[in-house]
Parts: sequence; C-alpha cells; structure tokens
Amino acid sequence: MSESLFVPGRLCLFGEHSDWAAGYRTTDPTIAPGGCLVTGTDQGLRAEAQAIAGVLEISSVLPHGEEIGPARLRAEPEALDAAAHDADFFSYVAGVAAEMIERHGAGGLRLHVRSDLPVRKGLSSSAAVCVLVARAYSQTYGLGLGPDEEMELAYRGERRTGSECGRMDQICAYGRRVSQLDFDGEGLRVEEVTVGGVFHLVVVDLRRGKDTRRILKDLNACFPDRPGALAARVRSALGAQNLALLGRARKVLEAGDPAGLGALMGEAQALFDGSVAPACEELSSPRLHEILRHPALAELAHGAKGVGSQGDGCAQIVARDEAARDELIRRLEASEGVHCHPLTIEPARGD
Repeated sequence: MSESLFVPGRLCLFGEHSDWAAGYRTTDPTIAPGGCLVTGTDQGLRAEAQAIAGVLEISSVLPHGEEIGPARLRAEPEALDAAAHDADFFSYVAGVAAEMIERHGAGGLRLHVRSDLPVRKGLSSSAAVCVLVARAYSQTYGLGLGPDEEMELAYRGERRTGSECGRMDQICAYGRRVSQLDFDGEGLRVEEVTVGGVFHLVVVDLRRGKDTRRILKDLNACFPDRPGALAARVRSALGAQNLALLGRARKVLEAGDPAGLGALMGEAQALFDGSVAPACEELSSPRLHEILRHPALAELAHGAKGVGSQGDGCAQIVARDEAARDELIRRLEASEGVHCHPLTIEPARGD
C-alpha cells in the first residue's frame, strides 16, 4: 500500500542564518539568540511512498520535467551514511533514511517525488525533501511522528551530509502557516503568528546558481569569536540587530500592513548587504540586486529582499495589491527572463 504525501517549501521572510548562528550559544553564551519569521510556499514536493524490503529506491521529477533516478541504495545505516557524504542529488535522502533506520528500526522505502519547487533557490528544497523522507517513513511504517519529530530527524539527516544548515528550514513540516522560530543553542521554540491581513508576494527565481555550502562555510567562519571588525558585524547583524528587526516585522504582520512589511524588507536587505555579505564573495549577488533595482518595483511594490541564505537564488517582493502583483510578474518575466511564483499570506481560516 502506498502513501500520498505533500511538503511545501519554506520562505524565510526575516532572520536568515540566525538559526545556525544561535547554535554557537551551546559553547559561547555571549552569542545572541536567533529568531526568524517563515511561511510555507504554495509550491512543494508531492510523493508516493511504499515500504519495500532491504532497499531505498528514490526517483524525482523536477519542476521543468527533468527526471532523476531511480537510485537504489542498501537500506543499511553504513551504506546510507556513505551515500549521504557523496554530495550527489540524493545525498539528503540517504542521510535521513540512515537516521530513520538507526533510530526507529525502519526498513526499505520506495519514494517517487514530483516537484514544482525550485531547487537551490533559497526555498528550502533540501529541507523539504528531508522532511518528506521522514514523513514517508513515519506513515509507511506506522511510527506516528509529529511535525517536531519530523523536523528533528530531517535536521539530523541533512547534517549527516556535511551541510552546516541550521534548524529553520525544516519548519516546512508545519505546512503553509506563518511561524516565528526562536533559537537558543540546541533549543527551538515554534509559535504560530496570527496574520492580520492579506499580503500579496512574488517569489522570483533569478535563474542563476549559488553555492549555499560556500555561503554557510564562510559565515560560520565568523563564529563564535573570530577576531576582526567584519566578523563582529556579521555576529551583530545575525544576532541583536536581527532580533530587533524581527519584533517590528511580527507587528506589521499581525497588523496586516503590507507597506510596513515591504519597508522592513528593504531595511533588512540593507543590513545584510552592509554587514553580512562582505564576509562571502558568493553574497555579492549581482543578479539579485539588478532585480531589486528594477523600475517596476518602485511602481508596484512596497519593498523586497533576498531569500534564504541569500545569493543569486530568489528574491521576494511585497506587491502593493493583487493586481500590482500580476503586473509585476508580467513585467519581470517579459523583461528579465526570470520565473515568478505568487504567494499569498492571509489570516488562517477557521474550521
């Protein structure tokens, strides 16, 4: 019997990189706690999962129809752990599968994934597939895992690959709601945010590449106490300054204020460009800044910023209203050759 699954991507509205940065508090309490505001995306990963004996079999169809796999690995921790370190397309899947077998005694799994979520664009495609694997094992083997347990297993599985990811991305386990995440060392607190109005966003796939592992490596090198003014600015921007901005951003979400949200995105991008980006050449992000300066944004948007780890992956834009969003998508796709995805953030519906 097969199980049908869906996990959305994750859009970090504010607070990128503060999750892993706050992890350094386990050994250095002078590092500030972290926090971010995130929402699920309309796009995501759909899959069919089935338990099979002795083998992890995984195949995937990407957003533009490209088929990857099937890959077949022995459903044993040693083989899966080795595959997790190979840095190939399915390394994250192997890492989570190793966690599931070691911790829960699960067996083999056949997983066929269909995605309309852009890959390596800052929308947490890697964390989404990690959560998807944890959920697939949970449902096919009757483990009854909740979102928090799925997040933990997804995080541990991704870390097996050598990724220096933090704990923010796995929030996609909670679906499309808006959440605030607070990080303190290994501690994580998740709180749903009550949205006070409708926000019309555009997520722009810049159609460029970025090296997320390089970004994480260079920024991690500024912690916990690397000397120098640049490293100190990175720690401040991802710490105390981020927390101050986060508090203001939550208020405008709760107030239903798109203009306020857009203005804060511009402020957050300026802070990132001035204090964080100089620590990593990958964060010069020329294509991102071309789009942020596009004349259509001045006319149709309240503000914009980069997405996820930043770099030339995606931009997020707060449009003035729904009609402005549609026109903004038309102009950007026509003049810049980018791919745009609408995203609506709105108050939760009562059952």
